[in-house]
Amino acid sequence: MTRSFPADERLLVFGGPYSNLQATRAVLDQAKLMGFTPDRIVCTGDIVAYGADAAACVDLIAHSGIRAIAGNCEISLAEEAADCGCGFAPGSSCDVASKRWFAHARSSISATHIDWMRALPRRLDLTLNGLKLAVVHGGVTDVSRFVFASTPSRVKTLDVSLADADGIIAGHCGLPFTHVMGDRLWHNAGAIGMPANDGTPRVWFSILSPGESRRRLTIEHVALDYDHEGAALAMRRADLPESYADALISGLWPSCDVLPASEAKRTGERLEPWTMEWTADEPRDSVWPDRPAPRLSAGKFSDPDRTAKGETRARVDLSALETLWINTGTLCNLSCANCYIESTPRNDRLVYITAGEVRDYLDEIAQERLGTRLIGFTGGEPFLNRDLIGMLEDALSRGFDVLVLTNAMKPMQRSKEDLLALKSRYGAKLQMRVSIDHYTRELHELERGPRSWQPTLEGMGWLCAEGFAPSVAGRLYSGEAESVVRAGYASLFAAEGLAIDPYDPVALMLFPEMDAGADVPEITEDCWGILGKSPGDVMCSTSRMVVKRKGAEKPAVLACTLLAYDERFELGGTLKDAAQAVALNHPHCATFCVLGSAACSRS
Repeated sequence: MTRSFPADERLLVFGGPYSNLQATRAVLDQAKLMGFTPDRIVCTGDIVAYGADAAACVDLIAHSGIRAIAGNCEISLAEEAADCGCGFAPGSSCDVASKRWFAHARSSISATHIDWMRALPRRLDLTLNGLKLAVVHGGVTDVSRFVFASTPSRVKTLDVSLADADGIIAGHCGLPFTHVMGDRLWHNAGAIGMPANDGTPRVWFSILSPGESRRRLTIEHVALDYDHEGAALAMRRADLPESYADALISGLWPSCDVLPASEAKRTGERLEPWTMEWTADEPRDSVWPDRPAPRLSAGKFSDPDRTAKGETRARVDLSALETLWINTGTLCNLSCANCYIESTPRNDRLVYITAGEVRDYLDEIAQERLGTRLIGFTGGEPFLNRDLIGMLEDALSRGFDVLVLTNAMKPMQRSKEDLLALKSRYGAKLQMRVSIDHYTRELHELERGPRSWQPTLEGMGWLCAEGFAPSVAGRLYSGEAESVVRAGYASLFAAEGLAIDPYDPVALMLFPEMDAGADVPEITEDCWGILGKSPGDVMCSTSRMVVKRKGAEKPAVLACTLLAYDERFELGGTLKDAAQAVALNHPHCATFCVLGSAACSRS
């Protein structure tokens, strides 16, 4: 049921009491002083967590008359789960500490408390000054999904659309922010029970006030001082993790495991109270706290020999051709939102390569004794190329390991009999890597399109059932930290019965998002020593890719699988021609390979 407020009423919002009785009392006392009646106060969940006084906090919230929803901690306690449900990576500092405070909380509360938690709604729907606002804890479809200020707009906008609302009021991540995305809003008041990792012991709440015109709000982020020393002392007396008690004093989180890079970089940066106006009928884009990503200057990555600062650009020699990639063509059965190689059902800029053309390169490997171990097939969707099975047979029969990158949908599933026949002859030398872009259906389909989730899981399930031992390629576009994403895939694999280790970087390869316009450092010769890396760590030191351009008489050999259309990285028509050094003269060289430590060809 939706609660509609009179046009002149304000809302006070806070999240994450976290069993911190001193802070919870302070915010409710402050609300009373400011004239808020209980029905105009909203708590976004996680009433029970790190602090010493779980039972007292539940009693205080339950008897206050305010409107609260269940956080993942309340849900886990109500369901008698083994942990808090935050999705921390096993063995991480957050995971280790959470076991202690979760056990303390569980032992502190009564059956009556559990019954109250079980009755809490997962969502509230509010109407304020003509605006529909959905109050959720984490994501709209996943209560434990972390959403931060840096989480991409398209991810947040999807959630708002799924909620059928103008805006989302959420909690869970523990940090205050407001993000206006066109005519949509994502607002997080922050947590009352833990500082905002800004180097001060203050905690945060917010006030949402109707504006002067309809469908307009004033949003205030408010800092609150409280008896943090008393809260820390209570934690120590309860023998809870010292690191969290210290955090109440220092204002710094004991671990940034769950934080994306942007938020982690803000550690210790003092936040100041902030106010903004939002009018849904006047679309714009803004976020607080804001740190705009710098864009690439025109002088960077233009000279193959020198950086914009005049330093010697790093080059990578081909130490050995361990992996040869074959691009089977850019046609695909899907149109992804951000495909690395722009594959679609219509993009044939790279046309289907033939079995005969591939045979010539395999012959050259033998003739030149190049020692290549792996032949990788990528696209587009490789199984759309009718010559693929013949190419796989040719490579496998010569003793190569073979890796096929696929979305495991109908094009692959039409080749089940052929794949089983190849497996029966060549066993584990035939490897499959399936693209599952996120561990949730909603965000996978945000990238891959509607109705792409279930067919991929069916194809993946078939590969596992038939003993192919497939790996998975995922993406880091959701705005979550890598450790959190891996924990999410762990839950998915367990639910689907897939025997894949999400913490093995080969079994689950997570690729960074590619933005050629984002500012990144140019890689110089001195960077190897500064970064403690070697040119041999970079993909182009051991691999090349063959493509067939539309209208070209013959295929060409490229330095990199990511730069199919940049002619600066075309190295000739033969593998011998392509044995030359590669200048790291593209933003992807820095983002993906050197700084991101990613590689397509690990197997």
